[in-house]
Amino acid sequence: MKPALALLTALTSLSVAAIDYPYQTGEPQKTGWPLTAEERAYVVGKAEHERRPGRETKKHLPQLWPQVPSAGFFGGDAWLKLHEAHVKTVQANKGPLDVLLVGDSITIQWGESWEKHFPDLKAVNIGIGGDKTQNVLWRLDHGGVEGLQPKAIVLMIGNNNMFFTPETGIEAAALGIQMCVKNLREKFPAAAIVVAKILPAHSPGNRFYEDIKKANAALAPLKLDSRPKVAVLDLWADFTNTDGTIKKELFTPDNIHLSPAGYTVYAEKLKPILKKLIP
Repeated sequence: MKPALALLTALTSLSVAAIDYPYQTGEPQKTGWPLTAEERAYVVGKAEHERRPGRETKKHLPQLWPQVPSAGFFGGDAWLKLHEAHVKTVQANKGPLDVLLVGDSITIQWGESWEKHFPDLKAVNIGIGGDKTQNVLWRLDHGGVEGLQPKAIVLMIGNNNMFFTPETGIEAAALGIQMCVKNLREKFPAAAIVVAKILPAHSPGNRFYEDIKKANAALAPLKLDSRPKVAVLDLWADFTNTDGTIKKELFTPDNIHLSPAGYTVYAEKLKPILKKLIP
């Protein structure tokens, strides 16, 4: 990157109002796009666990991980390339749109199911498989939604945070979801936000299943839907049987991701909410 462009990028980043996160890491570029050479080296050159809050001061602060932006990491620049592809899509769709879809693999895999169930809604989907709340926060702050004007936003995130709840705790994951809502609200003050609770996965008694259930319960006292134009969508009962087991036909064989039938159920529950929110 040429010196003049690098300086302009850095100044632009500083001019963007940042969310009041509970911890500031040593990341060189907190916001903005394109990335400076220093930021790219920081994101690509260090695995995510080496960039987590407290790492630079040799502190262990796992309870803050879900609430502090952090780029994902698949090795090298693989994750960053996915983000860059989304940024290009966003830049090509600047201006008004009906729905912005934000989340992980369950979001990005809407694919043809979205087109089938919502053919009249213009949507931009920025899901990335494996993402946690902290990865979504980083993407939102680094060009991931810049220039968009969505009428409604559908956020489903938190599933992958469950891999780390033995360290972070359950409430931290819920607070990470809340932080994503705060970030989206700051960037899109006029948009309606639908927060879809984490879908069940695996089976009762499995730690992952039980932690998802607890994380969803931990969202209740946060009262996300007490904020203007925020709705919470709870799909748990739609995806489980009376004994708590998941409805197998709604999931793929991994018992995590959704089958076409699962997306049909999701869509049918989402339709009346979006109809009410989108003029």
